[in-house]
Amino acid sequence: MTISPLVDMTVEGITPLDEAAMAGARARQDTLTKPLGSLGRLEDLSVMLAGMFRDPVPQIRRKSVILAAGDHGVVAEGVSAYPQEVTPQMVYNFLRGGAGINVLARHAGADIVILDAGVAADLDPHPLLRSVKVAYGTANMAVGPAMTREQAIRCLEIGIDAAREQIGEGADLVACGDMGIGNTTASSAITSVVTGADPSVTTGRGTGLDDPGLEHKVEVIRRSIQVNSPEPRDGLDVLTKVGGLEIGVLAGAMLGTAASHRPVVVDGFISGAAALIAWLISPAARDYFIAAHQSVEPGHRVGLEAMGLTPLLDMGMRLGEGTGAALAMHLIEASARCLSEMATFAEAGVSERTEDESE
Repeated sequence: MTISPLVDMTVEGITPLDEAAMAGARARQDTLTKPLGSLGRLEDLSVMLAGMFRDPVPQIRRKSVILAAGDHGVVAEGVSAYPQEVTPQMVYNFLRGGAGINVLARHAGADIVILDAGVAADLDPHPLLRSVKVAYGTANMAVGPAMTREQAIRCLEIGIDAAREQIGEGADLVACGDMGIGNTTASSAITSVVTGADPSVTTGRGTGLDDPGLEHKVEVIRRSIQVNSPEPRDGLDVLTKVGGLEIGVLAGAMLGTAASHRPVVVDGFISGAAALIAWLISPAARDYFIAAHQSVEPGHRVGLEAMGLTPLLDMGMRLGEGTGAALAMHLIEASARCLSEMATFAEAGVSERTEDESE
């Protein structure tokens, strides 16, 4: 499917993982000073990284979090416990360095790039803020499409450009984070459409809805899907009809990162919904996704299972912002370091396992 020259070129650049590099990484793992397979998923991660980087001994030098913010017209339906004003307020908190993602990114040694994809307010200029506003929030998807096809394409292109910029500046590990009141509603709708799961299964409490609020949210999502009839196999159509501006930017960032042969660290529910969009547009991109953690939001598990992804962590988190992805960066970098820095049996002068297993 043709989308735009930039998106099409990016999709064409997403190739399978390099089997020769992965074989080299596996062979090295088997010579390191440890019993075979004893580092478990760290070993598996290192082999995946080798395939992504096309290098049997991949190195992670710089880490980046691409954080996109956008508002959602569906909040007019009363689907959030917080008002829309919280979105710009939290963006300012990010810029001041006071949010959860700021703390965890600093701890991980990762840079943060903050993109105003569609905040429904004019934000003051700031050196750390990229103003790429596509619209002042989406339209109310409960009564019609969330955005135009052109806006959806623009979101993808903005995300691709952001990823290419970060990787061009040396980023070897790219995480995706989000901010936008109402975005769990859009993510629930995306997940329901793509996976075929009922909205009652994909929808959680978001910012803290009570039982009646949750029931109402599910009803709004059902209505949004019925009104728009998005095509489940068409990622652009799903994004256009029930998506979010920040979700589109993150989907583009994931495509751009995969095309640059670098790993995408998928955060929680909103990042997972963006991954579903990117996966529909380019099934090959999924090989570059690393699921950071299992969100409390029920739809996140549904989306990850559809893509065949197993999260690294389960911390009971549901903040978003890229916080779970920042935590997972430690594990991903550890896997690469073990592969490259551990001594082999020969280097350490340690006897290897004998072939006699009679004992």
